[in-house]
Amino acid sequence: MTDTVEKAAALLRGHRESIDRLDAILVFTLAERFKHTQAVGVLKAENELPPSDPVREEAQIKRLTDLAEQADLDPEFAKKFLNFVIQEVIQHHKQHQS
Repeated sequence: MTDTVEKAAALLRGHRESIDRLDAILVFTLAERFKHTQAVGVLKAENELPPSDPVREEAQIKRLTDLAEQADLDPEFAKKFLNFVIQEVIQHHKQHQS
């Protein structure tokens, strides 16, 4: 291997290690988030509240879009991601009400 190729391989390994750590952080963060949304779902079911809250959802999408822009992340991707998460949460909340 040439010196240039070895340096590139080392840089690639470093990036991949960072990606792997960040993936783990994302998974554990999502798990923690869903623990809280599950608790919200139980609370809503116990108090006969609707499983979705469109006003909050819209505010969350706006907040996440702003955060994405600050982080130099595509805001449309952030919206799609949050919408996916919100739909999963609503489905969980509906299950608690059954």
